[in-house]
Amino acid sequence: MNATAVVLEEPERLHLAQLELTNPGAEDVVVDVEWSGISTGTERLLFDGRMPTFPGMGYPLVPGYESVGRVIAAGSSSGLNVGERVFVPGANCFGPVRGLFGGAASRLVVPGRRVTAVDDELGEQAVLLALAATAYHAVACGGKAEHPAPPDLIVGHGVLGRLLARLTVAAGCKDTVVWETDPVRAGGAKGYTVLHPDQDSRRDYRVICDVSGDSALLNTLISRLAFGGEIVLAGFYSKALQFDFAPAFMREARLRAAAEWQRPDLLAVKALLADGLLSLDGLITHHAPFEQADNAYRTAFGDVACLKMVLDWKH
Repeated sequence: MNATAVVLEEPERLHLAQLELTNPGAEDVVVDVEWSGISTGTERLLFDGRMPTFPGMGYPLVPGYESVGRVIAAGSSSGLNVGERVFVPGANCFGPVRGLFGGAASRLVVPGRRVTAVDDELGEQAVLLALAATAYHAVACGGKAEHPAPPDLIVGHGVLGRLLARLTVAAGCKDTVVWETDPVRAGGAKGYTVLHPDQDSRRDYRVICDVSGDSALLNTLISRLAFGGEIVLAGFYSKALQFDFAPAFMREARLRAAAEWQRPDLLAVKALLADGLLSLDGLITHHAPFEQADNAYRTAFGDVACLKMVLDWKH
């Protein structure tokens, strides 16, 4: 069984290839992918060659962790049925080609426990579930805090920043501020305020959630904290983070790195969507057929107006 897949042979060299898939077992499902999203965070680091070293890292690789498709075969122990639409957060089914994260392909073989059934009504918006779960995990402290404090300042108004802001609005917060330096991305706020940092004089934020991935921002963010305030690092950082101790000491600042989302975060996001408390509207701005993958990836990483690029695999 083969699939057409996006393959990064090395940084900035991407093409489509026919790859042989591993044989499915009793716990696996085979998914025909309909749509896959392109991440401008982690996937951009893979594309640029700036991804920090971690287990499984290396080229060639199949990127992608935002795939949605239909189950066309289900193992007896997979827990799923043929015909279900599912969200797939990546796969590792391409033999010698690394699945990192392995979702950008026309067909996937993946354990049933890793995929999540989604409502048909979500359609292509279901590719955003990973980012929504990432945002939820950041604001919910990964479930470790009984009463987590939502951020009153969010840094970055891309898709992740917008989802964080929408979640805080859904939680009843009315004074959330989002920093954005690019005027192209400043629009689209509902229930919260978007400001250029230079327009913001506040220095008493309780919780600042940074999704910019900018390793040089820590001193600036610390200077805006209230005493005992917290900075949540929810972006992905390719360079070492540094900060001056004295200002952090004066504020008794706390730093928290938000880890990868977990299944309870995804289920919580699904419930918010079903209850109408969270919307994914307006976040997908660009589309491309999978045959134009190379151009699509370059547009996703180079066009500031592109919030989320989706590859269409249906045809």
